[in-house]
Amino acid sequence: MSENEKNQIPAVPAPAQNRPTAAEQESEIDLLEVMFRLLGGWKLIVCLAVAGALIAGIYTRYFVTPMYEATAHIYVVSRNDSVINMSDLQIGTALTNDYIRVFDMWPVQEEVRQELDLPYTYSYLRNHLRVRNSNNTRIIDITYSSPSASEAMEVANVYAKVVCSFIAETMSTSEPNIMSSALLPSSPVSPSMRNNVIIGFGAGFLLASAIIIIRMLADDKYKSAEDIRRFTGLTTLAVVPIDDSMESEREKADREDKRIRKKRRSK
Repeated sequence: MSENEKNQIPAVPAPAQNRPTAAEQESEIDLLEVMFRLLGGWKLIVCLAVAGALIAGIYTRYFVTPMYEATAHIYVVSRNDSVINMSDLQIGTALTNDYIRVFDMWPVQEEVRQELDLPYTYSYLRNHLRVRNSNNTRIIDITYSSPSASEAMEVANVYAKVVCSFIAETMSTSEPNIMSSALLPSSPVSPSMRNNVIIGFGAGFLLASAIIIIRMLADDKYKSAEDIRRFTGLTTLAVVPIDDSMESEREKADREDKRIRKKRRSK
């Protein structure tokens, strides 16, 4: 072997740079294709979205128990005479949080149960009772929720009366004033038909979109020469178009053949 032959190095084609592998290509999702698929499946999306809204509306109307709320207000102020001074107001502000804790005590719950002859447990009453105090005020809001509008009003008012008496007896202070009694609620606070219908519509829309996208990802058939090139790296040499007229003629011939066979069997 000559010296020139030893020094010759066979030419090796350089690997293609930045060419994605087949696995990488399959994992890619064409957002434009997803958009076109969603637009093409608009009938499914509309049907499922409307169906979801109808189901949510029917469920809300016939299967969800409406809840009513009634609110009574008591005014917290500490005073020893008929004149209220700045010191009384400051003491009332400091005692507001203490008074809110009184609602958790079992003697208060028990007295409310006995006065109204309620068949509920302590935990049930407490879960349906909401007591809060607005910032920088000495007003305590007592809100009770119930499936019955009249019961919500009665329980809220009895809570206000019982708590005021309990505070005066056990804390050696002046009795808070009932500032406003609870009124009979005219409409339920929950459920919200509008919100539930919107949620059902959105759920149907998302479900239909998920079905279309899953179908697209599960479809591994080649539909064009571009799909073959993209997923296999092979170049198509030719594309044979399909003549629609030939397809229609073939379908006509098949239908005629079936008709003749059926006629022969009948004979």
